[in-house]
Amino acid sequence: MNTPRLSVLDLVPVRSGQTSAQALAASLDLVALADRLGFERYWFAEHHNMAAVAASSPPVMIAAAAARTSRIRVGSGGVMLPNHAPLVVAEQFAALEAMAPGRIDLGIGRAPGSDPVVTSLLRATGPTADVDRFPQHVTDILSLMRPDGARLRLVSGDVYDVRATPAADGTPTLWLLGSSDYSARLAAELGLPYVFANHFSGQGMDQILALYRDGYRPSEDHPEPRTFVTANAVVAPTSDEAHDRALPQLRQMARLRSGRPLGPLETVEEALAAGAAEPADGVMAQSIEAMRTRWLIGDGDQVAAQVRDLSERYGVEEVMLVPVAGSRAGEPLTATPGRTQTLELLAKALAG
Repeated sequence: MNTPRLSVLDLVPVRSGQTSAQALAASLDLVALADRLGFERYWFAEHHNMAAVAASSPPVMIAAAAARTSRIRVGSGGVMLPNHAPLVVAEQFAALEAMAPGRIDLGIGRAPGSDPVVTSLLRATGPTADVDRFPQHVTDILSLMRPDGARLRLVSGDVYDVRATPAADGTPTLWLLGSSDYSARLAAELGLPYVFANHFSGQGMDQILALYRDGYRPSEDHPEPRTFVTANAVVAPTSDEAHDRALPQLRQMARLRSGRPLGPLETVEEALAAGAAEPADGVMAQSIEAMRTRWLIGDGDQVAAQVRDLSERYGVEEVMLVPVAGSRAGEPLTATPGRTQTLELLAKALAG
């Protein structure tokens, strides 16, 4: 029986009544658990100015996670490159590689990760927002992070050497991320690993993964195409509880996609009460049901079967979960019991 490796993508959710410090503490406990359970990697997302998401600075979270773990790979899912100067990204991840040798992943995305106002603030210091230069910025980062660095030829004709860190003996693994065919084509052209954002979009994944694999040009570091599947997941002792715990995040995503105001993530009780007060055939309800069919929600055995099916269908040996289980009102604010049991129950079911 196929047993894929498991990984985690964490947006560091913030629920109602919870502070950012409490949300971050809960996520750091979760990465320590994933390390103990044998998960392959743990990535942090980059989003800005969102009341329900505390993941705004992946390098900071990665450093904290690396200090709390011993074997799991930690990385970004991803750094939104148009918001940052390539040299800054290269220096940050070269330093992380020095802190946790052989355990750092640099996932890079092309989207802004925020609204236009915040994007303008992030990009106020230079021309990094030029999306047309994205391929060049990716190759610049690859060069700068290598032990021998990059060599620039100045207008004067002189040669200038630049290194992200002065004495590197290793390089983070760079992944391109995306929800369209753009990054898939670029990853294939550059011979880089690639991940499609199935947890966010899900549309056209078959075609995009085929495009990546068929067009792949082998590179020295990656002779074969390399990818895995992402999926939103909620696992609980019973299917009913899993569906209840999925509701806060389902409602948040439905609000996001319908342009409604966003706030902190609801508790399970708040989500159930709000849902009961809304029309059963309304826009929110229809959006929630459409997403519910694509998410992995159920008890351990049910979701284990879905994970194996994803692995076999897309020909991957790894599945990255976004554990989106909500919390109940009486649960500790410095913990995330729903997400904890998602990892524990699924790891146990797959091992069994």
